[in-house]
Amino acid sequence: MIEWMKKKMMMMMKLTKTVLLATAVAATLNAAAQEATIRKNLSERIPQLQKIDEVTKSPMPGLFEVRVNGTEIFYTDAKGNFLIEGHLIDTQQRRNLTEERVDKLTAISFYALPVKDAFTIVRGNGKRQLAVFEDPNCGYCKRFEQDLQKVDNVTIHMFLYPILSADSNDKSKHIWCAKDKGKVWQDWMVRDQLPAVATCDTAAIARNLEIGRKYKITGTPTLIFVDGSRVPGAISTAEVEKHLTAAKN
Repeated sequence: MIEWMKKKMMMMMKLTKTVLLATAVAATLNAAAQEATIRKNLSERIPQLQKIDEVTKSPMPGLFEVRVNGTEIFYTDAKGNFLIEGHLIDTQQRRNLTEERVDKLTAISFYALPVKDAFTIVRGNGKRQLAVFEDPNCGYCKRFEQDLQKVDNVTIHMFLYPILSADSNDKSKHIWCAKDKGKVWQDWMVRDQLPAVATCDTAAIARNLEIGRKYKITGTPTLIFVDGSRVPGAISTAEVEKHLTAAKN
């Protein structure tokens, strides 16, 4: 009797596993079919959407996330009959899910930054670190640089990022080719002393522009801290200190 019960239990366990496997396979096939339908319909109906990178279920039942061009997010139904452009908000948790998703997609690993394409400014013991992307003709950057002078015990990795004008590119090249890049940079940004004309290999600036496009750095200054947090815009000395402290924890 006991042996018979054991055999029956084993048969039931095997049957359960088979059912679960079949359910999982069916769910996978259904998800694949839904994705194929969405891709087909959206591509045919909205060709300007370009190539669809990824289709995934969103946190909202029945709504699918459509990711294009690396980090652009749209939403659609299971058949691709409707397309929503905008932000998905979790009202219970008061979270902007779209913003969080884009932040994750555009996150930059601080230690993966090509610091060889930046110059460094060290103050005090230099133990804290900060990376900054700046355009030499950016008024907000100049204001930010005034405040940044008050931050001590920090190593600043300065990435020249000339996106405002051709003159921005010229100034960036002169600064990059200067013997003392940090001094010439601060002379210009803080004291309005034009950088002297200088020439050298400026491929680093082109690479900075490329990495900026990759990570959607669309404005200056853009600050990146060691914990990967990214802050766009000119923030105060107190805010810089706050982020530097938080990044250490």
